[in-house]
Amino acid sequence: MSSLISLSSILNRRAIGAAQHLATVLVCATLAGLAAATPAQAERLKDLSSLQGVRGNQLIGYGLVVGLDGSGDQVRQTPFTQQSLTNMLSQLGITLPPNSNMQLKNVAAVMVTATLPAFARPGQTLDINVSSMGNAKSLRGGTLLMTPLKGADSQVYAIAQGNILVGGAGASAGGSSVQINQLNGGRITAGAIVERSVPTRFASDGLMYLEMNTTDFGTTQNAVAALNRQFGNGTAQAMDGRVIQLRGPYEPSAQAAFLSQVENLQVTRAAAAAKVIINARTGSVVMNRTVMIEEAAVAHGNLSVIINRTNEVSQPNTPFGGGQTVVVPNTQIEIRQDNGSLQRVSTSANLADVVKALNALGATPQDLLSILQAMQTAGALRAELEII
Repeated sequence: MSSLISLSSILNRRAIGAAQHLATVLVCATLAGLAAATPAQAERLKDLSSLQGVRGNQLIGYGLVVGLDGSGDQVRQTPFTQQSLTNMLSQLGITLPPNSNMQLKNVAAVMVTATLPAFARPGQTLDINVSSMGNAKSLRGGTLLMTPLKGADSQVYAIAQGNILVGGAGASAGGSSVQINQLNGGRITAGAIVERSVPTRFASDGLMYLEMNTTDFGTTQNAVAALNRQFGNGTAQAMDGRVIQLRGPYEPSAQAAFLSQVENLQVTRAAAAAKVIINARTGSVVMNRTVMIEEAAVAHGNLSVIINRTNEVSQPNTPFGGGQTVVVPNTQIEIRQDNGSLQRVSTSANLADVVKALNALGATPQDLLSILQAMQTAGALRAELEII
């Protein structure tokens, strides 16, 4: 009888100490537990899908940034900067002597990127990103010269130019330096003007296709049912677990009005597959609300490795013995392992119960990685385990 009381007291002490562990998982459990307690809410179809054929196009260009305060490329190490500047000056009617060696500090070669949205028309402005490709120290205060932006077909679709806004800051003096954020990249709001449009075709004889953001037969079928209820039977048909075929009007003007109603249609998302995501680098563990665990028994013990390193001075025994004074590192390694008791984990029906059961083990997030893997191997974890 006394042994049973002793075992009970040990388990009680471990249960009290377990509340101090897994703070990150508890926050996730609170949020997901609230979601599990409430019924699934309907979402707009525009948040769950996209219209096939309506997409953006990537643009890229190579240009020069001038006006830097001595923080540009070193032309000896980046010869393409000097070559680009020579070509630009020749187009402006300025001829440089052959084999001239320009020592420039206020010019930097950059790559310019942007995204041409669907239905973009000539004259529309785009936001662009400017990134240094040489050894410039900073692009702060620089001005991007006229840069053509090309698509995958090598055609020019936009022209970029303007003053660069850099979000970082830095300073250096006397061999010391400090820097906040990146200085070799910036952004120009409305820094490019569209010169060529890309034809966007999303309907053929009244047929349109919606692509769901995730492949889920349940959510796709819910969307088809909602569309047919709103616009009549035969309007929507599921092609597979991701694509929905729509039969809309033939007139282009009526198609826009039809799609505006489709996007605002409320659709209930089906319950997601049970999944546990583990980030082995940071020790983060995230579970969705459909995760369940079966009844199991888990034995857990904490293992810690302590490394202490101190530097000791070793001197020769005699002052004139010809020896030298050296610094000798002294390293001590100690391994500690606490005894773990066998804990019973009950079958749970929601995420809050899952985390409560795992917290009873008194495990840290790093220890939880091994516990979840072992539970899945034993068949106690009813979820897909994904390690990123």
